[in-house]
Formats: sequence, C-alpha cells, structure tokens
Amino acid sequence: MRFASTILAPLALVAMASARYVMYYDEWHPTSPTNAADRAGIDHLILAFAHANDTANYKPHVDISTIKSEFPEAKIMVAIGGWGDTKGFSDAVKSEAGIKKFASDVKTMIENTGIDGIDIDWEYPGGNGADYKETPNSEKANEIKSYPKLLAALRTAIGKDKVLSIAVPGKAGDMLAYTEETGPLIWPSVDFVNVMSYDLMNRRDDVTAHHTSIAGSTQSVNNYLDIGYPAEKLNLGFANYAKYFTTASDCNSSPLGCPIVPAEKPDGTDALNSGAYTFEKANMMSAANMTNLKVSTDGTCGPDKGKCASGCCSQYANCGTSPQHCSVACQVAFGTGCTGPDIAGSWQKALVDGTYDENEGGQYYFDTDNRLFWTWDTLDIMERKNAKIVQGLGLGGVMAWSLGEDSYDWSHVKTMAGFSRGAGYGVSLTKTPETEQTGSTPEQNEDTTAYDVVSVDGEGDEGDYAYEESCTRKRVRKRSAKAMPQVLRRRGHVRSRFLA
Repeated sequence: MRFASTILAPLALVAMASARYVMYYDEWHPTSPTNAADRAGIDHLILAFAHANDTANYKPHVDISTIKSEFPEAKIMVAIGGWGDTKGFSDAVKSEAGIKKFASDVKTMIENTGIDGIDIDWEYPGGNGADYKETPNSEKANEIKSYPKLLAALRTAIGKDKVLSIAVPGKAGDMLAYTEETGPLIWPSVDFVNVMSYDLMNRRDDVTAHHTSIAGSTQSVNNYLDIGYPAEKLNLGFANYAKYFTTASDCNSSPLGCPIVPAEKPDGTDALNSGAYTFEKANMMSAANMTNLKVSTDGTCGPDKGKCASGCCSQYANCGTSPQHCSVACQVAFGTGCTGPDIAGSWQKALVDGTYDENEGGQYYFDTDNRLFWTWDTLDIMERKNAKIVQGLGLGGVMAWSLGEDSYDWSHVKTMAGFSRGAGYGVSLTKTPETEQTGSTPEQNEDTTAYDVVSVDGEGDEGDYAYEESCTRKRVRKRSAKAMPQVLRRRGHVRSRFLA
C-alpha cells in the first residue's frame, strides 16, 4: 500500500518500537526460569502482593537485588492489593487525608525496597469484589470518584521517574469505576494498564463459557478503548492456567452455555466445585509418568516433593485431611483420600481431546465422566490474540498472570516473548522494507508524495482507502481527491487518518 501525504515527505525515518511485556511473579508460585533465555524479553516484572493496608512495612518475598540480576532488562515493580484485599484501598479513599497517607506510605515502600514502580491491583473500586455479599456496592459508591484522586496522589508522591500501572477488570460488569466520566481522570496518572482479559467466566456465572477467548478478550479491550483509553497504554492479559467448572447435567451435546452447579455459596465463598489449574509440572505430567515417588517429610507434596505420608495432597501442594485438601483439585497421584473427581486425570484428557471454538476463538473440553467443563488458551490461540488484538488494535503490549504458573516448560512465557521481539508490525520509517512491496494507494494530487510500504495483509490496493493503526484492516471508504491526511505517531505505529 502507499500512503499519500504532504506531511510524510520531510520526515526522518524512525524505528518501530517493541511491544511491552509485563509478567506478574506471585509468592504462591515462586518458581522462575533457570535459563536466562526463558526470562528474556520481560521488561516489567511485578511482584505480588503488598497488602493495601500496610504498604510502608512491605517485605518482598524475594530479594530485589537478586531479581534485578536475573531480569536485567526489566523494571521491577510491586503489585498492591489483589483479589480479596480491598479494605486498605476503601479506607484510604474515604478522606483526602487518607489518600495522602496512602500515597506517602507507597513512596516509603519504594524507597525502602529500591523497586522501580508499583501496580495498583484494586479488585474493584466501586464494588463487586470478594466481599460483595458483606458490603453491597451501594456502600462503595464514593470509591468511583475517589479512585482517580488516589492515582493522581500516587503519581505526585512517587514522581514521574517511577512506574505506575493499574490492573483492571476484563468483565464489563466489574468496570464500575471505569466510565466515560472517570476515564479521562484516570488515564493521565498511569503509565500503562493491565487488562485482565481472562476469568471472563467465574464462579458467579450460571452457565459454561470461555474464561478467555479471542472474542472475549477483544471485547474486554474495546470496553476501555470506548471510554477513551489510549491503545498504546493497554496491555492484553493472558492467563497461565485453565479453569474448570462442574456442570449440573451431561453437557456433551452442547458444552457451551450449559448450566453449572452453583460454584459459590450463598455467603459468596467458594463452593469447592470449580477452580483454576496452572501449567505447572504437577498438573501437566500424567500420573503414569510419576512412579517411584518418595514420601514427603515436610508436609508438602508434588512431583518434586513426593507423596504425603498420610492424607490428601491439595491443589496447593500441601498435605492434610480437610475438605480444602481432599475435595477441589485434590492431587490423586500424591496422596490418599481424595473425595472429589480426578481433576488431574480429567485435565490430561482435556489436553488431548480439547476442541477449538471457531466462533469465539477459545479452547474447551467437556469431561462426560466427571461432568467437568474446561476452558483455557492454547499457544495457537495466544498467537491469534496477538495478531488480532495486540497488533490489530495497536495495543502497547501484553501481560500475564503469572510467571511460576507456567513452570512446566515455560511455553506460554516464551510465546509471549516472541510477541515482544517481533513487534515491528506496521510501517517501518527507518529503512526500505526487505520484503516485496505488495500494494499502493494513489497519490492524491501533484503536490503530495507517496511512499511504497509493505501491506501486512498481502493484498494490493487499487482504491483510496483509510487504514487502521497497524495497517492490517482496511476500511473501504472513498475520499475526496482534496482530502488531506493527518499522520499520527502512536508507539511506533503510523496511522493515516484522512480529514475531509
């Protein structure tokens, strides 16, 4: 294709920027790649979590200097909050003094730890959090207007040289504090936004659906674009885990949209019949490959720790006999007494016999024997998401929860690194494209200069088209011959927008 523009002619040619690659590193899954090549590309590593009500006294679960040596290319940050930790935020925003103290405490934390920034993971300002049954949303309405004030105070306190990001909900129903009115007050304070475009089906839902998919993730991102958030500051979120739900009946004929057994108790707590299943060694290896296991001596269990001397091995690799140990995701291979279905065995079947949903762009499997519905991202779906959403919508980068949850073979981590390294899509203004030029748009008039560039979609263009940010989508709209193009630079992308 060819951009016709009086503006482009004198421009020096500039390089395409690489995509941002953000990875959470949580204390419950502390494994990190031992091979430096598997860590390469991550430019923001976020340790999780610091408690929202005690940030000044935060002690990292790993040594910061060690982490910086292992991830020399990355900004090391700390996430504040997380699921269920909202009280510190709610208390702080009740008054201007509370906001000021919160910001001051965060500044102290940064100074004490030597980190490069913070991530505010408030789930969620305005309500719908873990305590939604105890504290109705009506009692949190003040948080919607106070949230932007908190972010502004944090920016002032930590300064412009430190990174400030936020984690935001992927489900539209949880975007109580993210509106057309509040958006413009939020965006200027933050460097980037991590869109949790996963967990789109959770235990509050009634029927089966993809917890993450191309269609669902696209909608999550568009929800923020629609309220004016700059695309180059958005990071598309990926989950290094699958989710499963117990269905109310046999859903083999129609696995999607099938009723599930209530996954939450009336008081809002977990009913223990659904869960998340990480891509860790204990979950990805079949029981048949786990022979001659030793007996654990420290109360932990798993492929590296061995079997429990007695009792069940919980999904969190601890030995015990409580319902939490022996029911949901109890690890049959590493203990005795599991009362629930064989989640590990069901997952192995899902990996082999999973189905790709062409309509929604998600992977799923229904286990008829155990009435379990599985939903997750394959590597192929991740690639498609990158092409359609990150590149297609001109986003700033990608994010994942979490590093240690992919410790079986780091395949998801390495796939995302490829997105970052290969992010030179669009129009390169530094040198002539090495690939064959495949199309052009005609000069508008004798006073304009046209540039031959590579068409990402591989199609020649004979008409007068307007292109989206990444030049991958054409909008066939005839323009006036006198139309003047306005060229916008946005994180290495060139967007040609014709103004009538």
